[in-house]
Amino acid sequence: MHRKDFITLSSLGFLGLYSCGISPFKKRQNTLAIQLYTVRDAMSANPEKTLERLAAMGFTGLEIYGYDGTFFGKAPQEFQRILKNTGMQVISSHHTTGFFQKGHGTLLDNWKKSVEDLHSIGSEYMICSYLFPEERTIENYKKLPELLENSGKATKEAGIQFAYHNHDFEFEKFDGTRNVYDFILENSSSELVKMELDLYWISKAGIDPLKYFEKYPGRFPLWHVKDMKAGTKDFTEVGKGTIDFERTFKAGKQAGLQYWFLEQDSSDKDIFESICISNEFIAKNNFFLK
Repeated sequence: MHRKDFITLSSLGFLGLYSCGISPFKKRQNTLAIQLYTVRDAMSANPEKTLERLAAMGFTGLEIYGYDGTFFGKAPQEFQRILKNTGMQVISSHHTTGFFQKGHGTLLDNWKKSVEDLHSIGSEYMICSYLFPEERTIENYKKLPELLENSGKATKEAGIQFAYHNHDFEFEKFDGTRNVYDFILENSSSELVKMELDLYWISKAGIDPLKYFEKYPGRFPLWHVKDMKAGTKDFTEVGKGTIDFERTFKAGKQAGLQYWFLEQDSSDKDIFESICISNEFIAKNNFFLK
């Protein structure tokens, strides 16, 4: 390592990548992917060095967030250069609706330009990621299926699949009889609108994901893989909590699983240490995808 790089990495707290048990991952030919929100502080400080660190830990696939006409402040061509230099592939990207927080990158603000930019960096999926609390009204819920379908029509033209990512509030009844998740599934095209299932949030809501795989087979090509502490239900490293990943992964074919992303929203440790702990469990249980 050059002295300049050593100083840069040290100042950002990135030296741990050289002592993270990375050798089993660097030799793999399978996809190991991460949602970059997990390392959002590091991405804000230095996107390229962060991706270098993740690559050294064995990651090859990314799910990004925060597109606003740029990618982490970088123009598409510059971000594409960073991806090439680090050997990373953007698999999917998260976007909000624009119901409340308007701006570039939302489903309701020049979506066509967002699709063009994500296509230019090779993304395979674009995801409606979140409804802010102010957006969670009956009126907006009823608009969702049409908005998601229209967004999916635009992405389909570019060869990109559209999907919806859940939290736990979607499993609450919004009109006395139906929950938001079922309402989306029942009132949108299974081809235009797939689902990115967050295993933590559906578990926190007390729902068995396999019931959805059985009812809507093939609708869940993307997962977020993260774990939940017993008792507090806080986020924790994969394998350290209460979620039965072995049982869930066995149902991957029925779900239609194509990619999954490691994610941890917060940690009581250095987040890169948490990633290492999760990676060890993932490697031990061979949860990789071809």
